[in-house]
Amino acid sequence: MRISQCREEDVETLDAHMPFRGATSHHGVRWARQRDGRGTFLVAWREERPVGSCEVRWEGCAAPEVRAVHPDCPEVNGLGVWPETLRSQGIGTALIKEAERLATGRGCRAIGLGVEKNNPRAHALYDRLGYRPSTPYLDCWSYEDGAGVTHKVADACVFMVKRF
Repeated sequence: MRISQCREEDVETLDAHMPFRGATSHHGVRWARQRDGRGTFLVAWREERPVGSCEVRWEGCAAPEVRAVHPDCPEVNGLGVWPETLRSQGIGTALIKEAERLATGRGCRAIGLGVEKNNPRAHALYDRLGYRPSTPYLDCWSYEDGAGVTHKVADACVFMVKRF
């Protein structure tokens, strides 16, 4: 397995192999943030197939209640491993470790991530990697489906932080 920063030409491959909700590619949105310097979009590859990804959002978490407590803390966002049969094989851990390496390389003193309150498996992973619960928040986001209908989602989460 190798981890690399997403390239523009990778977006189409990601869309073909890693599912997303909605008609608009979230891979393309993450690539655009990376292009603009607001994020780093990491992709885990096995041979030539993407098997996981995450984004380091250098501006931090979008939730105002998290920003108030952690204004200068980059966020690991959208961590995913696909297909599900590849979970618990170290792919997510490797992506997080690379995100941490990038953050320390930029002089960051901490990095954070959000986890849904009903996801104990992810919470256990983040705890094992040294992340500690900090701030509860509601992660609000939306997507447009293939019929053009916008769906609004609100997930109860807790922001977890690892200090370096």
